[in-house]
Amino acid sequence: MPRLRFRVLTVNAHKGFSVFNRRFILRELREAVNAVSADVVFLQEVIGAHAHHARRYADWPATPQYEYLADTMWKHCYGRNAVYPHGDHGNALLSRFPIRSYTNHDASVGAFEARGLLHCVLDMPGAADGLHAICVHLGLREAHRGKQMQQLCALIEKEVPPQAPLVVAGDFNDWRQAGHLRLRRCGMTEVFVSAHGKAARTYPARWPLLRLDRIYARNAHSQHALVLPARPWSHLSDHAPLAAEFEV
Repeated sequence: MPRLRFRVLTVNAHKGFSVFNRRFILRELREAVNAVSADVVFLQEVIGAHAHHARRYADWPATPQYEYLADTMWKHCYGRNAVYPHGDHGNALLSRFPIRSYTNHDASVGAFEARGLLHCVLDMPGAADGLHAICVHLGLREAHRGKQMQQLCALIEKEVPPQAPLVVAGDFNDWRQAGHLRLRRCGMTEVFVSAHGKAARTYPARWPLLRLDRIYARNAHSQHALVLPARPWSHLSDHAPLAAEFEV
């Protein structure tokens, strides 16, 4: 059977605003995401609803941001993490493959940072167990990230069949890379570490210094891994997006 190739993209959507929240740039972000031609898109900090912004910005979409970004090109699922009186935001996944199922796992530690692990199972040709995709956005505190990494590994062990292709991507906020060894023990390989010897610098997007964003895989061979160029991305998010191509 011919091997299947697919491309993934991970980007912190920054709630549809430019760096420092100076401009609402969701339309430009959608155009940039479309241009990558990814098969699976991992999104963090996506707004589901925001009553105040909807009144303030004339070009605020009538649909949730993840539906607007999906347009007619992708199926979508959303994991609501933070809920407040005027709206909510969380992680989302866009997929060219049919979405078999999805579950958003609460990964919050304490009361001040609402975090989640969005686990989606995609119907991919030739993969009886489906392609498993987990979109993550971990906490700012190292102690919290340690607990969230443990939760992620437990989720993988319990919910992902050992033979199934798996991609985990998102904003790990792990500038010290302390969690990298934890995921290696779960059988995961980080694509930039595998290709270049170290994780990619992604933050801040204009002058990347910190290695916050990652793409991990298991049972999927990475063909290419790249940080997307500064233009147009550096004014679309405070994180530089990552893309990788896989073969299974």
